[in-house]
Parts: sequence; C-alpha cells; structure tokens
Amino acid sequence: MRIARWRDGAAIAEGFVEADHVVPFADGGSVASVLAAGLDAAHELHARTLRDARGRRPMSEVRLLAPVAPPSVRDFVTFEEHVEGVSAGVEGKSNVADEWYDAPTFYFTNPHTILGPGEPVRPPATERLDFELELAAVIGGVPGSDGADLDPEAAAAHIFGYTIMNDWSARDLQAREMKVRLGPCKGKDFGTSLGPWIVTADELAPLLDDDGYLAVRAEVRVNGELIGDDLMSNMGWPFPELVAYASRNSRVVPGDVLGSGTVGNGGCLGELWGRNGRLSPPPLAEGDVVAMSIEGVGELTAAVGPAVDGGPIAVARPRPRRRHRA
Repeated sequence: MRIARWRDGAAIAEGFVEADHVVPFADGGSVASVLAAGLDAAHELHARTLRDARGRRPMSEVRLLAPVAPPSVRDFVTFEEHVEGVSAGVEGKSNVADEWYDAPTFYFTNPHTILGPGEPVRPPATERLDFELELAAVIGGVPGSDGADLDPEAAAAHIFGYTIMNDWSARDLQAREMKVRLGPCKGKDFGTSLGPWIVTADELAPLLDDDGYLAVRAEVRVNGELIGDDLMSNMGWPFPELVAYASRNSRVVPGDVLGSGTVGNGGCLGELWGRNGRLSPPPLAEGDVVAMSIEGVGELTAAVGPAVDGGPIAVARPRPRRRHRA
C-alpha cells in the first residue's frame, strides 16, 4: 500500500495511492490516525476504501504534500562510506571514529520545516548548499505497546513503512556550528523533504536480504546528471535496530520519522568534496533540481529556491561574570 497527503484546490485530502490515482480514506480519517491504528488496521481500511473509491482523482490533478507531519524527526548516520568521505573534507583525512561503530548515532532535526514533493527549498545564505539522499522509516502503532525500550524484534513491528528523505544541508554553516561541539542546528533545520508517499513495510519485505537489511537501490541526480548511487543494505545497522536504539530509555510514537543517514558513493556532495579534495561537483545553486529515487518507493524531486537572508547575527558580548546583582 501507498499512503499520501495531497492538496486538491484549497482542500487537503489524505488517502491511498492506486496506480496513477489518489483515493481518500473511506472513513474520512487522516494519515496520523492510520499510523496510530497500525498496519493491520490500515489493510482493513484499504479494502474498504477500494470498495467505495469515492473522491478518486487522477494524480495529475492534485499536488502531493509531505506524506506525514511527524511529531519528531531523528536522522542517523549509518553509512561508513559517507563518514569516510565527509571526514576527509572536514578533517583533511578520511577517518571513522571508533565511537561510530559502538552505536547508531543520530540527531533531532526540525519537524516544522518539512517539505513535500516538488516544494522548493529556501536555504539560508550559504556557499555550500548540499542534499542528502536517505530512506526513512515511519513509525506506526502496535496494540499494547507504548513504543518504549523496544528490542529489535518488537521495533520491527513498529515500522509502518518507508519514505524518501532529503536532509538539505548548508555545509559552511554546519561546519562552524559543530566546532562548538553542539549541533548541527541552523545548517540543517531550514528544510527536510519527505515523499512522495509512505510505502508500507510489507511491500518492501521481499527485498530484505539474509541479514535483515533492505537491499534496495538508491540514486540521486542533479539537473538530470547521476551524482550518487548505493544500496540501502550498506547501512551499518538494519532499520529495526535503529528504531530499538531510538526507543532506548525513550519512546517512538506513530508518525515519528527515522532517517537512515546519507548513503555512500555520492549520497551527498560533501562526501565527494572530501574524496576529490575540492568543491567538485559544485555546491547547489538556485534553480538546480535534485531528484532522488529509491527502488520500491518512488522518486522525490525538488528545486533550489532563492536564499533567505536573515540579516546580521548578533555576536556574543563579553560579560563581567558577577555572581550577585550590584
């Protein structure tokens, strides 16, 4: 099954994608409610929706939106090859820290700047705009579970489906921020593209390899030119282990999005800059079109829009470090 949200004139609708049509949920529900109910309930709703099929529209007549409004977005870094290339650009030599192998590290990014298919990104003023090609798991509800402290087997049941994720990045801002040993923040939080829809986990299950990794091909093109391609099975951890780690001493809830991290072999420009020792291919510029495709999921495309100049930033002022009011 494929689940989507779309704009139809002034209205927003939510439902299933069937071939080249969209069909609103039969019960008038939302993607959020479908995710909360879980995968089995979604299959039952799918059958009812196809029997009814009221409101069915050609996809060419609507505009797809981000398929979920996530309560949180975690972004992992699970591809060793990506870390090797990016570290070469940042540190001057390829290096994967020993700590990378110990646990699947992630950061939280902004759920309020989610972009849908075809929606242009409006970056901050940056000279090193980049994309990141990722597959993201979308969490669904499981009866009797609160999503806390899951083991990998239980975590797998919480994966409702998958969508493509583009973690737009301003690398120059990111590099400055991370010298403070916190972040990334403004180098990342201006936009994350998701789409074109959520493909349910059962559809991709036949593409799991013998080790439990999704062996699906991922590609990214800029203005039609192939920049990077990889197999998702090159992740250091399979998705259920990412979900389990995210839930450790915490919770995952329906609608949460967990990005795989950027694939290797050109999944972002930053990796290639590190490997090539120069800004080649060049950073993204206004008007560039980034198209990402992942086998079994679909294609997510967006253009780079004009930058947003936020004006000057106030610098820190020296303070007297008094301990009591005068």
